[in-house]
Amino acid sequence: MTGIQALERTMPDIAMKPGRCTRIEFEYIRHGTQTLIASFNVATGQVDQATVGDTRTEQDLESHLRALLAQVPDASKIHLVMDCLNTHQSESLVRLVAEREEKPIHLGRKGRRAFSCLWRPERRS
Repeated sequence: MTGIQALERTMPDIAMKPGRCTRIEFEYIRHGTQTLIASFNVATGQVDQATVGDTRTEQDLESHLRALLAQVPDASKIHLVMDCLNTHQSESLVRLVAEREEKPIHLGRKGRRAFSCLWRPERRS
């Protein structure tokens, strides 16, 4: 998932000359952004699901993943690789994964870590 800026350079490129590369103008006019969410299948080398939108929210990612998972409703396991963006760790994504599990999962309460009450580091005096 990434943001794409629609840019227009203020001046044309300076053409290549012997011994010099093409020079690209660094100043630009910004025409807004779009979000691209793409699910790349490493086994086939194809993009299985692509979504382009105006926002990059938790709900956008959830709807993208629901559409992706609808393509393979009988699959027992699907491996998703994501970075640590906050929407990739959201409550809706956790609930989506829990829905697909065979056994019900107790998710606990939002904002509380599962093992925080069980493990406490020793205090040094």
